[in-house]
Amino acid sequence: MKQMTDSQALRAVLPEVVVTGVANGCNVEVESSELGAGLFQYNIKLTAPEPQLPAPITLSWRIPAHNIQGMWTPDTLYEKRLRADWELETLDASVSRNAPVICLFGHDSANVHTFACSDALHATAMRAVVREEDGFVYCHVTLFTECLAPVTSEEVLLRIDSRPQPFSTALQDVAAWWAGFADKKPAPCPPAAHDPIYSTWYSYHQRITTEALIAECEACAPLGYKTIIVDDGWQTLDSQRGYDFTGDWNPDRFPDMAEFVRKVHAIGMKCMTWYAVPFVGKKSAAYARFKDKCLTHTHRWAPVLDPRFPEVRAYLIGKYTSALKDWDLDGFKLDFIDDFRVYEDTERSQVAGRDYACIYEAVDALLTGVMEQLRAIKPDVLIEFRQRYAGPVMRKYGNMFRAFDCPHDSVTNRLRTTDVRMLIGDSAVHADMVTWHYDEPVEIAALQLWNVLFAVPQLSVRMADVPAAHRQMIKTFTEFWIAHRDVLLFGQFEVQQPLANYPLLEAHTPTHCIAGIYQSMVYPLRAGAVVTDVINATDAHRIVLDAVDGPGTYTATVFDCMGNEISHAQCHLDAGVHAFDIPTAGRLRLER
Repeated sequence: MKQMTDSQALRAVLPEVVVTGVANGCNVEVESSELGAGLFQYNIKLTAPEPQLPAPITLSWRIPAHNIQGMWTPDTLYEKRLRADWELETLDASVSRNAPVICLFGHDSANVHTFACSDALHATAMRAVVREEDGFVYCHVTLFTECLAPVTSEEVLLRIDSRPQPFSTALQDVAAWWAGFADKKPAPCPPAAHDPIYSTWYSYHQRITTEALIAECEACAPLGYKTIIVDDGWQTLDSQRGYDFTGDWNPDRFPDMAEFVRKVHAIGMKCMTWYAVPFVGKKSAAYARFKDKCLTHTHRWAPVLDPRFPEVRAYLIGKYTSALKDWDLDGFKLDFIDDFRVYEDTERSQVAGRDYACIYEAVDALLTGVMEQLRAIKPDVLIEFRQRYAGPVMRKYGNMFRAFDCPHDSVTNRLRTTDVRMLIGDSAVHADMVTWHYDEPVEIAALQLWNVLFAVPQLSVRMADVPAAHRQMIKTFTEFWIAHRDVLLFGQFEVQQPLANYPLLEAHTPTHCIAGIYQSMVYPLRAGAVVTDVINATDAHRIVLDAVDGPGTYTATVFDCMGNEISHAQCHLDAGVHAFDIPTAGRLRLER
């Protein structure tokens, strides 16, 4: 067994958690337990003699800042640096935004200190900040930050992991911990959730027609794209990219939606449609009905429905169930869940017909009802949510989680899919819709796809308009991705160097390793792999391998981004550094 370093030994000590802020006649007890070396759990029990509205309470502890290079949270993206205590940033998490977890990692990309909260439904605020005066990192978890209903008892678990392991493994362990709670049991993930998807959003925006989309399906289906998502535009004749007409959800632009879906099915694809769940535009008929049942009227896009009203929940669920039955849809892209929150003008009590005081509990009731009723009609229904609300509770209601919008931005797409994947377990992680300028050199366009290699690809280009070389490149990528989907999605996923924007990503089984190289670096060849595929997703024309753990004789084959074989030869790799000429967006296959 590897000997524990001094810094690891310090981290393995049970932290002393201090509780502050208890008020309103409530009592708080904290019980701690050690689940294993370096893994701790705290049971926080709040009780009151009679129903009380609890004040926010804060759990605080500190650890020495030993070998802490940065901090990962679900919303840091490019800002994975360590914060100072005079910075006022917090991680705000609830069912409709983020997830309550923070991971401090070291210079070796290893976990230093990961802490997570079991309550991912209600609003929670978290911080981890370094104090320059003493060199300690101070950790904080604040509960009941937006509590709107009186309680007599609440119980929350705090999990702290200081085990020396890859930071990505520590986060995946948190995802597994959350999934073990009965109130967070993930929804089943049907096989179709892991099939490539064609999306209409970047390629058409709201200017869609049934004829154009059938043509896209006919072009994409032979390449392996099994589902089309008909995004915003099907429900309105307005093409101004606004939300004034959301809320009625009638197929104004697709007058015979059932016939359109039938044609999609005949091609061999499934069909999903987009819904902006919270919005009720002021030019919709639904607004006249629900204008007194909104969380806010001042949202920059549209008024936001209040899910605490049972008739609001019934209306939304009815819209989705009717669409599923009447049009024979296969799933839904349910958007903007993160706009279900408390606003300045939100009524903060359970009055005037509301059956919940807490917005997040009402969201839980809404989405639970959606999933239960849709699955009663089609057990394998597809439900897509997107990042910002890709947390553990959301896995109860959805089986596809997409990176937040980042058009044309391959690096952000890579970061976001990686961040989502580390927290989402075996639910399907999807890339944001991949698109590019059609005059782009083919190998540069290919980088958009190679950057989302370890997620389910979503494509959003007009197939008739992209050059023939681009279509061949799409075919090459998609065929490779489908052929190796089991490794890419279900193999052991390894993430390196979070502060360097994940320059190396790997997925591997005992016999096959696939590596994406996204910055110039020396790639350490993995020992034991019979087949290794190395993707050159850089603008350099060579990849440097270190065979210290994998010396031997290999057959080396190099392909360009359109699948053309560039070279094929046997080579012997001794325990040292070796360079291979590989074109941008090309691939090297090493076979023992």
